[in-house]
Amino acid sequence: VLFNPDTGETRAMRTKEDAHDYRYFPDPDLPPLVIAPEWVERVRSEMPELPRLMAERFQKDYGLPAYDAAMVTQNKAFGAYFEEAAKASGQPKLVANWMMGEISRRLNTEDLGLDASRVNATTLAQLITRIADGTISNNGAKQVFESLWTEGGSVDALIESKGLKQMSDTGELERILDEVLAANAKSVEEYRAGKDKAFNALIGQAMKATKGKANPAAVNELLKKKLGG
Repeated sequence: VLFNPDTGETRAMRTKEDAHDYRYFPDPDLPPLVIAPEWVERVRSEMPELPRLMAERFQKDYGLPAYDAAMVTQNKAFGAYFEEAAKASGQPKLVANWMMGEISRRLNTEDLGLDASRVNATTLAQLITRIADGTISNNGAKQVFESLWTEGGSVDALIESKGLKQMSDTGELERILDEVLAANAKSVEEYRAGKDKAFNALIGQAMKATKGKANPAAVNELLKKKLGG
């Protein structure tokens, strides 16, 4: 390039735009390399799924948010664990939450790899299934998880032995709610007067009366019905 101090411009002195301008020529000592398309396809078919492609697939097939998909595909083992548990439980989002939460917490605390996890994908799927079907609360599931990690055992047996099974008898739950409403007439009056905080107080009393064993969603629904919406 050439700089013109009078105009303050820099200009190219010569141009080389094409390969022939550089006088390139084939090296006679290098034979042509011909790669067969069949070989390329075979290698491609044998390659493991790349993390980015796996994350995109998990977003598409399992409806995971981008962040969750990136976290559960941080390596091949995590991706395989997630997919096995997601297929077995039918709850991909819950599986991702538990992998990013309790599983990762335990692995990090004990400086372990996923291959050393004391709760395998099948067992995690069983635990998540019990959360999804209302058998156990999320907090109760964490207690079961701790026992699974430290002692082993089966999910259902631990739920029974720890008395963590949520109350599923609607008739019994309605009876308890009637008692709660009768004993907390002031909160009922406040709720009907438009004070939403009173509803939370009634929920708290109901959970206390059932010793935390009632399904919160069921309590919420039944209580609203009894209070007239």
